[in-house]
Amino acid sequence: MVVSPEVVIRAPDQPGDLGWVVMAHGEVYASEFGWDQSFETLVAGIVADYATHHDTSREAAWIAEVDQRRAGCVFCVAEDERTAKLRILLVEPWARGHRLGARLVDECVAFARAAGYERVRLWTNSPLLAAARVYRARGFRLAEEEPHHSFGAELIGQTYELDLRDPERLRGVGPR
Repeated sequence: MVVSPEVVIRAPDQPGDLGWVVMAHGEVYASEFGWDQSFETLVAGIVADYATHHDTSREAAWIAEVDQRRAGCVFCVAEDERTAKLRILLVEPWARGHRLGARLVDECVAFARAAGYERVRLWTNSPLLAAARVYRARGFRLAEEEPHHSFGAELIGQTYELDLRDPERLRGVGPR
C-alpha cells in the first residue's frame, strides 16, 4: 500500500522558519548550481527585510511541509502600490514531485490578487528551468532577459510578469 505524504502550506510562524529559508537556499543552490555564498547573503537580506518591515495586509510568506518537514517556501512582497514581487521560491530536492512549487506560486498569486495588486513580477535565472515551467503554466510571461555575473557564475537573469487584470490568464490560477 502506498501512503501519500501529508502536505501543508502555512505561514512562517514557527521558530527557525526564517533561518531555514536562508540556509536551504544557500545549501540547495550551492549543491545544484555551484553558486557561492553571495546568493545566501542576498536571500538573508530579503528575509531580514520581510521579518522587520513587512505590511501584513500587502505582504506574506509561506512554508511548505511534507510530513512535518520543511520542504519549500515563497514570499510575496510589495514592489510598489500596483506590483507584487514573488521572491525566493524554493522546493527541497527530496520533496520535488509533490507539486509544491505550483502550490506555493498559486498561494502567492491568490494573495497578490486579494491584496489588490494589478501584477506580479519576479526575477529568476535561466538555469532554474522547473521554476520557469511553473511560472509559465500560471500565465507569467518572460518580459526581460539580461546576462550578468552573480553568485560566482555567468547567468542570464530573467524577469517574468503576470497581469492580474487579464481574466484569460487567471483561469485555473489559485490555491489547489
